Amino acid sequence: MSKTTLLAVNGTLMRGLELNHNMQKAGGVFVREDKTDPHYRLWTINDKHPGMIRVAEGGTCVALEIWELPMASFADLLASEPAGLSIGKVRLTNGSEVLGVLAEPWLVEGQKEITDTGSWRNYTGHHHTS
Repeated sequence: MSKTTLLAVNGTLMRGLELNHNMQKAGGVFVREDKTDPHYRLWTINDKHPGMIRVAEGGTCVALEIWELPMASFADLLASEPAGLSIGKVRLTNGSEVLGVLAEPWLVEGQKEITDTGSWRNYTGHHHTS
């Protein structure tokens, strides 16, 4: 079994954002920027973090960061995520699948949809300069 896994993140775990220290503490290493295939919708959860859900139609390509994470600290990182976020398979624009942070449907009920912005960074205006 591999000692690391790739994890796609679309919110506050990304570089320069509020919970990126949790990713770094878990030993995460930034790999690349990427995007989902065009089957995802995005909501803001009380303007604290995004929630992303795969849909059959009506979605967009959501901007992500791909991180490599030691398997040993994967559970610790997940435990530090807000309730309602879970890990599932995320399909990227090239058709490959990686583990990623997704929202459970109850989390986005009554929240503001921000799919048209294409990313949490676009919605919040927090762009990363590297």
